[in-house]
Amino acid sequence: MSDHPPRGDQASSPNLDAAPIPPEVAQRAVEWLIHLQAEPECPALRSKWQRWHAAHPDHERAWERIETVRGQVLDPLSKLPSPLKSALVRASLTPPRSPARRNALASVAVLLFAGGAAWLTREEAGWAEWVADWRTSKGERRTVTLADGTKLTLNTSTAVNINFSAHERRVRLVTGEVFISTAHDRMLRPFLIETPEGEAQALGTRYTVRLHDKVTEVNVMEGAVQIEPRHAAGRTQTLQAGQRANFTWHAVTSPYAMDPNSNAWTDGFIVAKGMRLADFLAELSRYSPDALSCDPMVADLRVSGSYPVADIHQVLDTVSAMLSLKVETVTRFWGWQTVRVRLVPRLTARGSPVS
Repeated sequence: MSDHPPRGDQASSPNLDAAPIPPEVAQRAVEWLIHLQAEPECPALRSKWQRWHAAHPDHERAWERIETVRGQVLDPLSKLPSPLKSALVRASLTPPRSPARRNALASVAVLLFAGGAAWLTREEAGWAEWVADWRTSKGERRTVTLADGTKLTLNTSTAVNINFSAHERRVRLVTGEVFISTAHDRMLRPFLIETPEGEAQALGTRYTVRLHDKVTEVNVMEGAVQIEPRHAAGRTQTLQAGQRANFTWHAVTSPYAMDPNSNAWTDGFIVAKGMRLADFLAELSRYSPDALSCDPMVADLRVSGSYPVADIHQVLDTVSAMLSLKVETVTRFWGWQTVRVRLVPRLTARGSPVS
């Protein structure tokens, strides 16, 4: 066997920059690079790599990019540029499945894939999420304690960057939703959650911040939060405990009563009170690895109750039984397995919906 990781067939995809490579595929390719560098004589590892490489065209394209760079600077390892070499060494030495390992792998992926490819910048195609200081995958929740004692609970598919200085404590919400319980800071630095739409400054508080499409939602449980849109400097809105507001780049809605169950996700639940089925499934989809939807005929049916997000299929079974629906599952294989789950009407023997 060669002393180096196996090379893909570079003739199969002459234009490496033709389409975006998903960040998770790029990171997995980097993991394979590290494993194959560490164990170049392992037949079982090589076989697993070959199966991964052949499983999807994106895998081949990602490996071609690695081989293109490797042919320039990775042969041998000692010729690596200093930042890339340091990132590879750090990734190799950190414990598997740890946040430090994930961040190191993401750094290698950025360095390997960013060169010359316009579609692979840190802010495009999810790269900002993948290289964030802390992040959660779909269905995962995580609580982290910051240097000042503040606790952040990250909801499903959430990413944050932490930037504490002598003058402020700033957390950038890259994607998703976060619950914040601020701690007293002996340096009296303001605590800020930054989103694409602006900032939410804590005034001694517990609150949640969630990103929607071009809108940020804030719910205040204790204390107060001051909101300032990014393009409306000086025009702020202060929310008190029990209030909620949304803001865009230019404006903040008037405060209104928050849903007392808006942070039920911190305990692993969705609480619905007369929620449209279509809206309920959209919320549940945030925690599901499968695509969830319903037939338009039943979209306006109402759902109430408290549902654990850790058991999606049990929730679907419960809701379908409650509303006299059935669960329809469709599985397709397009390189990866994809599953689509729909709630549809049950039909009578004559083919009409069960009333």
